[in-house]
Amino acid sequence: MNVLMISPGYPPEMALFTRGLAEVGARVIGLGDQPEGNLEPDVKRHLSAYLQVGNFQRTDEIVQQVAAFHRKVRIDRVESLWEPQMILAARIREALGLPGMTVEETIPFRDKEIMKQVLDEAGVRTPRHRRCTSVEQIYAAAEEIGYPLIVKPIAGAGSADTYRVENREELEQVAKLVRHVDQVSVEEFIDAEEYTFDTVCAGGEILFHNVCWYRPRPLQSRQAEWISQQTIALRDLDAPELAPGIEMGLEVMKAMNFRTGFTHMEWYRTASGEAVFGEIGARSPGGRTVDLMNYANDFDIFTGWAEAVCHGRISQKIERRYNAASIFKRAQGEGNIQRIEGLSKLLSEYGEHIVAVDLLPLGAPRRNWRQTLISDGMVIVRHPDLDATVELANRVAVDLQIHAG
Repeated sequence: MNVLMISPGYPPEMALFTRGLAEVGARVIGLGDQPEGNLEPDVKRHLSAYLQVGNFQRTDEIVQQVAAFHRKVRIDRVESLWEPQMILAARIREALGLPGMTVEETIPFRDKEIMKQVLDEAGVRTPRHRRCTSVEQIYAAAEEIGYPLIVKPIAGAGSADTYRVENREELEQVAKLVRHVDQVSVEEFIDAEEYTFDTVCAGGEILFHNVCWYRPRPLQSRQAEWISQQTIALRDLDAPELAPGIEMGLEVMKAMNFRTGFTHMEWYRTASGEAVFGEIGARSPGGRTVDLMNYANDFDIFTGWAEAVCHGRISQKIERRYNAASIFKRAQGEGNIQRIEGLSKLLSEYGEHIVAVDLLPLGAPRRNWRQTLISDGMVIVRHPDLDATVELANRVAVDLQIHAG
């Protein structure tokens, strides 16, 4: 099978999905906007061919370029796990008559307002919402929905350009901050814990599913520099408190008519136990969450996804052995990383439960914490017991300190 992989090396985790395709026997044809020589060695060695495009925005030209290649070398599938290029992938599939999501099927995963309209019609509980293309519409939606509310891009990813708004004064400031965004969604703020529902599917069948718990909600983390954001892949998916969200997730998958690939859904659990839909993408989660799934199950879901899209199955044993938590660290101070405190003690106390440490090296410039979830590095811990996992994650959040200057 010849698989066209759009952007095989960016974001960085795409290299691992590219590897997965090669390892299940696919001939991988990369499509990217950088010279082949600039690709990392781990990407290049898993590619059978590479097509360079000048600009991802020139969709018509890219479709023609791929069609010309297809006349010489058959393409069987087109895959994209990078949100901005999902419509491009669908355009290529339609042009070549290939299986997979069409443009019409992809749009509800990219346009958050259409997404919620589809789910409203299916009876799924979504936040009250309005599409806005002007400041005047933002103000009108706020009056209708009421405060607090959320303002976020219609076609965004993650929590970029996403704001919680408490009153009209804050809304006036946020309206200025999102002027560069063509369309925004103004939504009811749901006061709740936030979780994910992630799947790998083939032919409409869910072959693997995962639930993560965000501590705290990502939106809160974006508002305070001192917070060490945590994501926990949960071991016990039969826990009663997760049942409403998982049931809703199954309803969402049916309503969105998703067939094959990765999905990443976010949902809220209120104090009363109600599950409320957040959003869904037809892609893998970012923020190293796929790594968490691997550590929780002791398998390789990068290859599992590839096997699902190429062969319709996952042959690896799925056994949830651990809870796995990622803790993202932000340096204190400005400038370059000067010292890291507390890591040696944590490793001596919890060594077998600390399974990954990926911190910026000394001397490296600290990152802009407002622009990246991963910030200045991360640690992954795991344990069979959830309370022990939370305690471990909290210890890393508090005791591990990075200093810049």
